[in-house]
Amino acid sequence: MAEEVKQEEKKADVKKVISTIFKIILGLVFLVLGILAIISWWKDLLLVIRGCIGPFLVLAAIITFAIAKE
Repeated sequence: MAEEVKQEEKKADVKKVISTIFKIILGLVFLVLGILAIISWWKDLLLVIRGCIGPFLVLAAIITFAIAKE
């Protein structure tokens, strides 16, 4: 009876290790794809960043005014 419990625990451990390895591989694939996307679309990324500077500064000003009001 105790041996059966140990075998079931080993099976659960193996499944947990396989699941962890799969998640790590999937994370690495997403990391590589993200880096490739940044490299491929660098100019477009800079355009988006430059386009967001104005709204970001407006939001920072509104927050600053709200803090100053208190």
